[in-house]
Amino acid sequence: MIIPWKDLDNETLDNLIESYVLREGTDYGEQERSLKQKVDDVRRQLHSGEVVLVWSELHESVNIMPRSQFHN
Repeated sequence: MIIPWKDLDNETLDNLIESYVLREGTDYGEQERSLKQKVDDVRRQLHSGEVVLVWSELHESVNIMPRSQFHN
């Protein structure tokens, strides 16, 4: 189920994004990026609709995933 990120408190959303960024360990190539920059990137992707917040009933957790990979 998609969670409407606009309904979340900013601090809650930041915590979810930070947790996702730290868990993913994404490689940004030769240029290292700060945690704040990574969080801002994910927030921008949420704003654009590129990624969505998803609640998994099976895992009882929230994840961030590309909209194109989300299947109802």
